Amino acid sequence: MRYHRRTWLKWLHWSMLPLVLWFTFVQPDDIRPLGEEAFMFHSVLGLIFVSLALLWTADYMRRGLAGRPGPKLRGRLRTLHSLMHRTLIWGLFLVAFTGFLLGLTSTVLLWAGGIVPIAPPMGLPRANDLVGVVHAIEFYTLAALVAGHALFHLWRHFGLNDNALRIMVPRALHRFL
Repeated sequence: MRYHRRTWLKWLHWSMLPLVLWFTFVQPDDIRPLGEEAFMFHSVLGLIFVSLALLWTADYMRRGLAGRPGPKLRGRLRTLHSLMHRTLIWGLFLVAFTGFLLGLTSTVLLWAGGIVPIAPPMGLPRANDLVGVVHAIEFYTLAALVAGHALFHLWRHFGLNDNALRIMVPRALHRFL
């Protein structure tokens, strides 16, 4: 069975949301006291997040944005729509990239989900601290953009009455919109 691009992008979109929420509210330091299995679960979620982020970025680089602004968005709002989506996609990529840099600058070999080595450790603790700060700022900025993205599309759906949410939710949920 072959899925249309928009169909699998919807799945990708909604698969990323719980991961963004998880990493926004659950930190490695919160997980470590719960044991090795809990930390491994957190790490596997990170591997899934990075894999999906890279898949989304690759699709964007190959085919461009899938979403279009719609006829009710005019002027600056059309520009904002495209800019917001591009920023989200590149933001996902940059979070994955700085995660790689964390592994690269680490003093020990880090594994994503206990499956894949993140990068060969170069033993640069000061650079690792700096990359860690950049990674955290970048991720929380991305989370704020995700929240703004959600509010923008809620406003479009209910304020402009352009059915923006119907485009991105599964058909089974359309009756609630």
